[in-house]
Amino acid sequence: MATDLHELLRSLRVWDPEVTTLPAFDPATAPATPLELFTTWFAEAVAAGQTEPHTMSLATADAEGRPDVRTVMLHGADADGWAFASHAHSRKGRHLAVRPYAALGFYWPVLGRQVRVRGPVTAAPSGEGQADLHARSTGALAAALTGRQSEVLGSLDELARVSEESWERARREPAAPVPSWTLYRLAPEEVEFFQGDERRRHVRLDYRRRDGGWVRELLWP
Repeated sequence: MATDLHELLRSLRVWDPEVTTLPAFDPATAPATPLELFTTWFAEAVAAGQTEPHTMSLATADAEGRPDVRTVMLHGADADGWAFASHAHSRKGRHLAVRPYAALGFYWPVLGRQVRVRGPVTAAPSGEGQADLHARSTGALAAALTGRQSEVLGSLDELARVSEESWERARREPAAPVPSWTLYRLAPEEVEFFQGDERRRHVRLDYRRRDGGWVRELLWP
């Protein structure tokens, strides 16, 4: 019997109280900068047992302005921006080369929280990208060495062969260079924090960069 998608969707509930505790959020107590609040919320998501809290949606657009989105890993967040990495020749890398602007989306359902970040993106110097790559796992290096990201793949057998070769090289040369590997930084112009509420009185606090500082505003849910 085929699955009834609509029936399945109607059976689902958001923020089941049996597994989710929606914390209170008083925006009046929020810090002056979004990075401080993000760091606090990220730590709270980790403490609450959120699975893979460092994954995020990355939205870019191609030369014609057509949007695309995928899930990537956060590599860091500091005064220089939110960082992620990819091959320069990947689809996202090509998008950012022609339209260096992106949006990030974090969702931590265990707390009913979202964080959205938008701003221009720049590529870090090559040395920083290589240092970031080599500070990660052998598997991360092997995946980077496999390369060819977003290109057409002939077969899974070809992927298995090239991947195995890359794993062997990564173990043998833990500092092997991957010239196309690029560390990107998104400098936030806007950061929104969303705290879900069981009665749908969601709290949305928006930070916007203005005159070298940050202006905070509440948004209707």
